Amino acid sequence: MNVNAMTTENRQRPMRLGMHTYTLHFFGFGESWGFGKDYYFEQVMTLFELMEQCEKWQLDGLQITKVDLLANGVDDPFGDDHLHAVRDAADKHGLFLEFNSSFKAGSDSRVNCTVEEALHIGHELGAELVKFSLDIIRPRELYGSCMHPDVMRQMADRYDEFAAALPKIEEYGMQIAIENHTDTFADEIMWIVERLNHPLIGTCVDTMNPLQVIENPYYAMERMLPRAYCCHFSDDIIIVDPLGVHDIGAAHGQGSMDCPKMIAQIREQSPMEKIILENEIAFTSLEEPIESAREREWAACEESIRYLREDCGLGVRGR
Repeated sequence: MNVNAMTTENRQRPMRLGMHTYTLHFFGFGESWGFGKDYYFEQVMTLFELMEQCEKWQLDGLQITKVDLLANGVDDPFGDDHLHAVRDAADKHGLFLEFNSSFKAGSDSRVNCTVEEALHIGHELGAELVKFSLDIIRPRELYGSCMHPDVMRQMADRYDEFAAALPKIEEYGMQIAIENHTDTFADEIMWIVERLNHPLIGTCVDTMNPLQVIENPYYAMERMLPRAYCCHFSDDIIIVDPLGVHDIGAAHGQGSMDCPKMIAQIREQSPMEKIILENEIAFTSLEEPIESAREREWAACEESIRYLREDCGLGVRGR
């Protein structure tokens, strides 16, 4: 097949649509963020109830965290019996699962796992992959800090942890996706992926996180997509006002990103056949009632799903 024909085929290939539960963090899912310390929102739905809703929304899958396993209210949320019940519920609702893990999350320590623990949970859930944030502490001066010595010392420690877990990764046949979280440049993620040099280890491309380290999102995608097994797809809006410059979560199609262009880039440059949506809806002020925040977050979630399915053609359920 010639290159032009392959490009056309890639642009048209079906892609499953999943959701990172963080999209509904005001409902107690995913993880808390932005507080710089542990701060939890009340869990007002179970993970099983969310799965029922995802089927109604015609989503194809969910990326979940340890926090979501707590939402079911069982005595042993990380025990195999509960993990198998979640696995079976996802299968009943026609949802694939991915497991999202952190090493040392700054705002919600409940999501933290060792590599071995995350692999075990993912395996017992029947998850298609385990995604890791690296939780690197960067120097204050972000500009020009890519591959900074302080960062690379931490990256070398993460390399050692993944390398030690390679036998278990191979035993499970588990895909690993390492994310350009809000603390890492694309070149740093590629450094660890390329040195681990294993067919089961790739990247998780987050479309908005590059802004947090003053990096061009287009470059981050170009660099990471060829080795990507996972994508966190967001559409924040850039706002300049008397309080400063902000990137604020928005429903897809309402932010500052060219979503169709980014989807085309994902299709053409990565081996992925699924995209994980996430919204980053924030409080309008610290005084906003949580009920109002939940209402806006739910509406943004539904609009994102509608836009991505109807306007962008993502998702395979019900086609």
